[in-house]
Amino acid sequence: MWVREVRVTEGRPTVSESSEPSGEKFQNPVAGFGVTFKAMFKKRLTEQYPETQKVTAPRFHGRHQLNRHPDGLEKCVGCELCAWACPADAIYVEGADNTDEERYSPGERYGRVYQINYARCILCGLCIEACPTRALTMTNEFELANTTRESLIYTKDELLAGLEEGMVDSPHAIFPGMDEQDYYRGLVTEAAPGTERQAAVSKGEADKGVDA
Repeated sequence: MWVREVRVTEGRPTVSESSEPSGEKFQNPVAGFGVTFKAMFKKRLTEQYPETQKVTAPRFHGRHQLNRHPDGLEKCVGCELCAWACPADAIYVEGADNTDEERYSPGERYGRVYQINYARCILCGLCIEACPTRALTMTNEFELANTTRESLIYTKDELLAGLEEGMVDSPHAIFPGMDEQDYYRGLVTEAAPGTERQAAVSKGEADKGVDA
């Protein structure tokens, strides 16, 4: 029911219309308070964080990780497809060529510089979909808060996966008798016996005599 009111202002009549019946003006606030009263008697859920760590879903989109092959060589080939796919422009990659004296990946190139700016990253996972070698994946780690913007820029050393049993840290020689395709076929399961880490000349280790 519409209520039509006529008022007189300075000798001229004005018309105002109310969009709701008078009864609803009383019912609406009561209904709103009803939601509040229902919530008052519900059992409270208190998260004991950070004392009790939150359990995330198995496919949770957390901090990124640069993966390795089973012998320790890096899967990243420096193609920069992840950087092109990122809608927030949060990834910066510089590729470089491998050499027999300093090899980081089984292919021709590797990611010499790899950075992710978590002040920009929206954890959408599009970079994961773009990676052709499964070098980049996302972990369940979600504690990324920090006090400075610089600390939110993760470098390759921070993103690179740790060494597991049977691995030798890169750079080192490719598995004897194998090529890049054999790595992706899963034929390499560990580092070859006697594999030693090469000197990282590009990092200034040429004169340090770095051993395995």
